[in-house]
Amino acid sequence: MTSTFNSFAKNYLSKLYLPRLTWTDVIEIIIIAFLLYNVLVWIKNTKAWALLKGIIVVIVFAIIAYILNLRTILWIAGKTISVGIIALVIIFQPELRRALEQLGRKKIVFGGLFSFGDNKDKGERFSEKTLDALVRASYEMGAVKTGALMVIEQDIMLEEYIRTGIDVDGYVTSQLLINIFEHNTPLHDGAVIIRGDRILSATCYLPLSDNINLSKELGTRHRAGVGISEVSDCITIIVSEETGAVSVAVGGELIRDIDASSLRNKLEYIRKKTIDVKSFRLWRGRVKQ
Repeated sequence: MTSTFNSFAKNYLSKLYLPRLTWTDVIEIIIIAFLLYNVLVWIKNTKAWALLKGIIVVIVFAIIAYILNLRTILWIAGKTISVGIIALVIIFQPELRRALEQLGRKKIVFGGLFSFGDNKDKGERFSEKTLDALVRASYEMGAVKTGALMVIEQDIMLEEYIRTGIDVDGYVTSQLLINIFEHNTPLHDGAVIIRGDRILSATCYLPLSDNINLSKELGTRHRAGVGISEVSDCITIIVSEETGAVSVAVGGELIRDIDASSLRNKLEYIRKKTIDVKSFRLWRGRVKQ
């Protein structure tokens, strides 16, 4: 038995090429695995997932054509590859832009060295008076089923969305918010955008989310609240006109029907620190429990 194994090792294993693995190779493997994993997760959470399955079918068909030596089909496939790549970039331009924006918002280890002004000490984002006004207005409007959409700006400026609305430039108070979203008033339709202690603009138009995982029963107001959170780092408070429930959206994630204490805790947190998607998901799990 031993002689047989030694013979096998001598004749076969000795002929195998085992490349020398250095620490740089290990780093490259880790980086490539990390990038590949994140690309697959991104594809899974977008419309690209269905397209990827279609591409796999086309690749399988091309392999069959290669095995059967179907020259005409292979020639057509070869000529359309370059055009197909350009078409994919055009089709998924919104998703690619969103992915790059999310990459730019990630807190990388070397962010302190290359902050580009994003990590300046800004102190408190808004006062406790503003926090109380937001919580009070949200649940007073919810009690009478008045729909509302309030966007609280963090680090990324929302100028392009502010310009779509009507300038208000007033201090945040519960009375002002309730009056803005009152039925049959000129400013009730759309969103208000809040920066610091001031309401900058009302009736703002926001991008709608195309996330297929959102519940079908959610209306335009909730999809707009999730949509603006997908393209920026803002936190959005949504009051349902149908049920009066208060929901919060951050980074494309939505928590529905939260209570006043949970909303107050999260607003208190973002007064001094930017909330990211990871910490929001942890908070989301605690709220559910």
